[in-house]
This record gives sequence, structure tokens and C-alpha cells, in this order.
Amino acid sequence: MLRTIWRKKESNNGLSLGALLLILFILLLVTLFLSIVIGRYGISMRNLTATFFPWLLDVNDGQDAAMLHTVVFSVRMPRLLAAVIIGGALSMSGAAYQGIFRNPMVSPDILGAAAGAGFGAAVGILLSFNYFWIQVLSFAFGLAAVGTTYLISLRFGRSSNPTLVLVLTGIVVGTLFTSFISLTKYVADPYSKLPAITFWLMGSLSSVAMSDVAMLIFPVVLAGIPLMMLRWRLNVLAFGDEEARAMGVDTSRLRLIIIICATMMTASSVSVSGLVGWVGLVIPHLARMITGPDHKAVLPVSVLIGGLYLLIVDNFARNAFAMEIPLGVLTSIIGAPFFIYLMMYGKKSWS
Repeated sequence: MLRTIWRKKESNNGLSLGALLLILFILLLVTLFLSIVIGRYGISMRNLTATFFPWLLDVNDGQDAAMLHTVVFSVRMPRLLAAVIIGGALSMSGAAYQGIFRNPMVSPDILGAAAGAGFGAAVGILLSFNYFWIQVLSFAFGLAAVGTTYLISLRFGRSSNPTLVLVLTGIVVGTLFTSFISLTKYVADPYSKLPAITFWLMGSLSSVAMSDVAMLIFPVVLAGIPLMMLRWRLNVLAFGDEEARAMGVDTSRLRLIIIICATMMTASSVSVSGLVGWVGLVIPHLARMITGPDHKAVLPVSVLIGGLYLLIVDNFARNAFAMEIPLGVLTSIIGAPFFIYLMMYGKKSWS
């Protein structure tokens, strides 16, 4: 439907990118509102309105006002907001990486950010750190992994294809940190630490608090603003480094800025949610199917679709069965076949 609406722009009916973004934003708000109501502790629309505007309505239907306030503002709102932010951040990172590497198979963890963040969290759990310091270690090791990748690629990247060297180095560094995770799990206590590490690596938003959302917003916004401002330059990189330099674009500097910003978004997201795969790989493809390859449209559309997608998946994870399903497991189950579908029917989105 969204692809049809966007294509109407080409028929000169005046529909703009702003109209498409407005439609997606309204869908996101409606889904967010409905997600607050959905859950094992049911909330009526009247009581939800009374919770947000207590001076207009009183809580009824036999539900306690204090309990409603706790469920809405302390349990559901933090994880729902985190799902939107993380989904949008991973999707934007994936779209940016695919743009600078000119490769539709690239995901936000291509340079080792997710593996490094996972190792940092595993070390924090192994050392019995509290939740805050586990997040700090995860974020720091995510940045360190990508920094290691970039520094190594500079040493060996004096070739005709430095982008390929960077990607290959990222795969090696990611594999190395994945091995470190396995080693950490091997030495962990099998009755306490090992289950905690395993559960964290599967991804979840069940323990997210509003303080985590506040801590997440800062690096995501700080990194997202430069990506939005530079998104048109990603179109120039599609012509290749030589052509981009001929047009006055410093490709090395631009690539470094985008890598830093995308890594900050990925590492901060993983530090809060754990490993949530396929979002940054699948959603940019879906955005290109709607808008085409123009990154001026792909990045903002990816943010909104990514937030909407992870919000829906999290609703299913917490409500489908009696026991909550790990978020990373669901995104993999949904993302893999969906990606095959996009590859079969979205081939023209890159042309």
C-alpha cells in the first residue's frame, strides 16, 4: 500500500516525501497507543485516558489507579519507547552502512559492533556488575570493536578497494569477539551466570526502565542528526570513490563520520536490548521498495518503519504465549524468510 501511495508521486498528484513520512508517523503513534492497552493486564480505553488525563476522567471498571499508573508508566511505556528507538536506530544504521559500502547484504553489525557489545555485556554479567555498568561495558566494547576494525583496515587498506578490506576486517574482528563470548560462557557459572548471559544475548526489553530510555536517547539523537544531514551524500558514494572525489566529496572523511555515527547507534541499542538481529538488514530493503534508492528518503522512512516493526514484534513477544519470547529469536524467525521475499521481489529497489 505504501509503495502504491509513494508511486502516485510520479503521477504528478503532488504527494511528497513529507506526506509519506506523515502517514508512517501516524501509523507509529496509533500502534504505540494500542500497544499500551495490549497486555496480560488489560486496560480499557477509558482508564488509559484517565491515567494520562486524571483531571478529566476518574478510573473505573474496578481497576486501581495506582496499579494502572505503574503498569502504564513504569512497565509498558519504557519498553515500548525503547522498541521504537532501537528499531529506528538499527534501521538507520543498516541503511547508512548499505549506502557507504554499496552492498545490500550489509547489516549494522558488519564491522563487529554487535559482537563487541555482546562480549562487553557478557563480561559485565560474569563480574556481577549491576545493570547500568553492564550497559556501559556493552556500549564501550561495541565502540572498541569497530575502532579496532577501522584501525586495522587503515594499516592494510592501502589497496584499490579499501571498502572491501574494511568489510573483511570487520568480519574477522566480529568473529574474534564472538569467540570471546563463547569463552566467557564456557567459564561462567552454569547455574546463574550462564543462563543470564544466554538470555541477554537472545535479546529482550523486559527489564527496560525509563532511565534506560533516557540514556538511550542521547547517543541515538547525537549520532542520528549527522546521518540525516549527510544522507544526500550517500547518493554520491553510489557512483564510486573516484567519481565522488571528482564531485568534491572527501570519501574517507565521509565514510569515517558515517561509521562513527552508525556504530554509536548500534552499540547503544545493543547495550539496552541485547542482540536483536535482522532489523538493520531487512528494514532498509523494505524502505527502498517503497521509495527507491534515494537515501534522502530511505533513511527517514527506514527510521519510522524500523520503529513500527520492532514495536509490533515486541507486542507479539510479550503477548503471544504465557512465557515471553526473546526478541532476537523472533526477529530472526520473521526476518530471514521476509528477507528472502524482499530479495525475490525487490531487486529493482537498488537500481
